[in-house]
Amino acid sequence: MKPQGRWNDERIEIVIGGMLRTGVLSATFVVLIGAIFYLLKYGHAMPHYAIFKGEPADLRDLPGIFAAALNLRGRGIIQLGILMLVATPIARVAFSVIAFALERDYLYVLITLVVLSILAFSLFGSTMPLGA
Repeated sequence: MKPQGRWNDERIEIVIGGMLRTGVLSATFVVLIGAIFYLLKYGHAMPHYAIFKGEPADLRDLPGIFAAALNLRGRGIIQLGILMLVATPIARVAFSVIAFALERDYLYVLITLVVLSILAFSLFGSTMPLGA
């Protein structure tokens, strides 16, 4: 039987639930603020559906997104909110590794580290060429 310390399953579930709620609500708030900024500037413009314009180059990487958000550009703030939304479940998995280690449940630490590695590879490693 495992020793009962300060961290038990119920407390971990409460913390994880709070993390998920906080992350989703914060991301929603940031996207909403970005949408307001965007609509204030471009809400009157007519869209040109025949012309496809991809995401600007400065909003395709973290430094560009942070710079755009700090400059109060609507699309940059929206992108930041989306990044926050993506980071929320990743933070949950990272916290789970720590929580399982505190509970001394090393099998789940290993399994959760594998999941975290897959998430990290899907975010950062999938853009690298296979031959490199």
